Amino acid sequence: MEERVDQIIRILKEKKIKYREDEKLSSYCTFGIGGECDLLVIARSANCISQTIKLANKYGVKWMALGKGSNVLFDDNGYRGIIILVGEEFSNYKVEGTTITASAGISLRDLADVALEHSLEGFEFAGDIPGTLGGAIIMNAGAYGGEMKHVVKEVRMLDKEGNTVVYTNDEMDFSYRDSNAQRKGYIVFEVVIELKKGNKKDISDNRIVFNQRRADKQPLELPSAGSTFKRPEGYYAGKLIQDSGLRGVKFGGAQVSDKHTGFIVNTANAKSSDVKTLIKIIQKRVLEEFGVELQTELKIIEE
Repeated sequence: MEERVDQIIRILKEKKIKYREDEKLSSYCTFGIGGECDLLVIARSANCISQTIKLANKYGVKWMALGKGSNVLFDDNGYRGIIILVGEEFSNYKVEGTTITASAGISLRDLADVALEHSLEGFEFAGDIPGTLGGAIIMNAGAYGGEMKHVVKEVRMLDKEGNTVVYTNDEMDFSYRDSNAQRKGYIVFEVVIELKKGNKKDISDNRIVFNQRRADKQPLELPSAGSTFKRPEGYYAGKLIQDSGLRGVKFGGAQVSDKHTGFIVNTANAKSSDVKTLIKIIQKRVLEEFGVELQTELKIIEE
């Protein structure tokens, strides 16, 4: 593996593609958990991402895309492969009338600010989701009744071979925390969203309300990866966990949040194994108590 990664590094240097070796992944995710990856490539363009995918495939090295890491749990042993970081160095945008075309690395908060600046409504729900546009599109992120599927017009992506694919909203086949792109393992590089003209003060007021609701209900004072479990049909995961008597339960440095039982928080240098064990404890108890199988919304990335 080391020799193959070295070959890729040599070519990245020739192509002037920015990279870092042996980066601790705990610094690239909101959980603050994870060992070192072999190589971190910093995306600055779709071409950069495509070239990296093709190199990784050529040399038989696994790879994955990462935005803000707000929905992932990395292994304590890290990741044996290439992390393609689609973040702030790939965050351009253009506003034309009621559409915004934006690169995948722009944060949802920054994009919501752009919408507000241009008096465009419909994106307020996403303004405090701690992630990038690309990651949000892949999983059809949502909050307060809004989802990405409500605002997407077109999604431009790269497939597993690094080739460009363009999908309309319908072709994305969005569903609850899922999309066609996620099922196929595509990487989003650019999105066209369609909003509508609104009143700037009303848009700002909506964002303030959503921001306060999030602060009141979510454990923002501790590292986490957001909602740990998907919402089971007819239930709320947090309510099932609470009614199973698991509020505040700990395993190692991982704990079911006292503030919102749908979250697992990192209280004190939690290991990935702590979180995984706690997830299993929760799933087992909820299944025993209510006959409901909780599915993780959190993406668990193995070494």
